[in-house]
Amino acid sequence: MSFAVIQTGGKQYKVSASEILKIERLNNQEGKTVEFKNVLFLNDDKNTEIGNPNIQGAKVEATILKNTKEKTILVFKKRRRKNSRKKYGHRQQISLIRITKIFSKNGKLIAQAEPRKEKISLKSQKLESDEKRKLKADEVRKLQEQEVKKEKLETQKKMKIQTTKSDLLKKKPIKKKPLTTKKK
Repeated sequence: MSFAVIQTGGKQYKVSASEILKIERLNNQEGKTVEFKNVLFLNDDKNTEIGNPNIQGAKVEATILKNTKEKTILVFKKRRRKNSRKKYGHRQQISLIRITKIFSKNGKLIAQAEPRKEKISLKSQKLESDEKRKLKADEVRKLQEQEVKKEKLETQKKMKIQTTKSDLLKKKPIKKKPLTTKKK
């Protein structure tokens, strides 16, 4: 597997074809192709080249996927017994890049990213599955409504039967005797 070590933004990165990296922000627009000419090390399946400090003529091409900011880093400073506190945050600006090609010092192509396959977006997959789910849900809902109607009819019949029975069983109210009796 071929790879290269490049230097950008004061840092060194080991990269290979079709890899996605977070690097210091580049002043280019998203979708543009960028060349990194500070190649410090190249490794092919057969050859290895070490720069002194760079390899002349070698380069790495990449496309910028996104220019954004990283997560917030909170910085909190406190001096004890002085009632002095300071809290602030920092969001580093970064660029997401995808390595497309790696060239050797004589311009020979060492590695190339495979063409990106057309992906079916997750949203469209969800929409299709949601439509199927909605169809199933509608069918289930209709069945549930039918069951509820049946239950209502049954409960209404039971209520009618109970009311007729209670009408038949009704008697004159019985007077209850008081618990305490008065002595004469």
